[in-house]
Amino acid sequence: MSSLTFVSQKASKKNHNYPKPIPAYFPTSKDSILIPKFEFYDLVKESPRHLVASHHVPIRSGKAWKAKKGSIVRISTPEGPQVCDFNCWSADSDFKEHMWASRTRQLHSAHVSVYDKLWSNLPYLRPMLTIIDDSLADYGPDEHNGRVHDLLGTRCDPYVDKLLSGQDNDFHCHSNLYRAIREYGGEEENIHDVLNIFQLTGLNEYDQYFMETCPAKSGDYFEFFCEIDLICAISACPGGDLSNWGWGEGASDENNQNVSDMTGVCRPLQVEVFELDDPLAVLAGWESPSPVKYNGNHGI
Repeated sequence: MSSLTFVSQKASKKNHNYPKPIPAYFPTSKDSILIPKFEFYDLVKESPRHLVASHHVPIRSGKAWKAKKGSIVRISTPEGPQVCDFNCWSADSDFKEHMWASRTRQLHSAHVSVYDKLWSNLPYLRPMLTIIDDSLADYGPDEHNGRVHDLLGTRCDPYVDKLLSGQDNDFHCHSNLYRAIREYGGEEENIHDVLNIFQLTGLNEYDQYFMETCPAKSGDYFEFFCEIDLICAISACPGGDLSNWGWGEGASDENNQNVSDMTGVCRPLQVEVFELDDPLAVLAGWESPSPVKYNGNHGI
């Protein structure tokens, strides 16, 4: 740690003799929505499909696209390690219904993988997509307790960069996502906390958020099944694989001076959208989830 670092939390653990806690959100019956339908999602993953759209996302840029319910989306790293910031919205909500990162953390975990879902915000609260394949599923935890596909952090943005570096820089995931959704009528305020696909993160002994170099290799992928009609957007993070990351446009030396830019560790991303060859057979009995039907009035 730098001599400039202030840390409010202590590293030494205290033993209060508490019983081991259980997860705060857990299934209460065998029919709970939190118990994946393993056989169904395995069938979706393994069934024949055909490509309906493909998008090459250049370095330090963003891309938005639509994907129908019942389709499959694959995001991959065609040229090697690259962090991908992901947002999604219900295609029918005028950007009002979107992925809710904090509730997804609570219902699943702070890092997600196969069979986990991404959940939408209130007052909707329904699964938007389910992860069905992940080439990095077996990566973590590593020796620092790092894991991939992060919901702990959020996107880089020009406001925090200005705050910490004093520089005006336009290439950030927040800005990339904003430019991308303008094609569909989205505004800056519609960008929300992200899923950092391929990003390796964790909490250190001081409970501080850390980021390690992305472990993805050429051809690694993250694949999901669309539970509802979606608008999706990704940013090829301007920090690239995060091996040369720092505030401002470069990393910093021991004197906190930027020494090089990050473009040399940036790589493109690839998006592919597939539809099932025989959706009537594969999706028989499946229904696109509806928002939670809360009938109360909040005590008003």
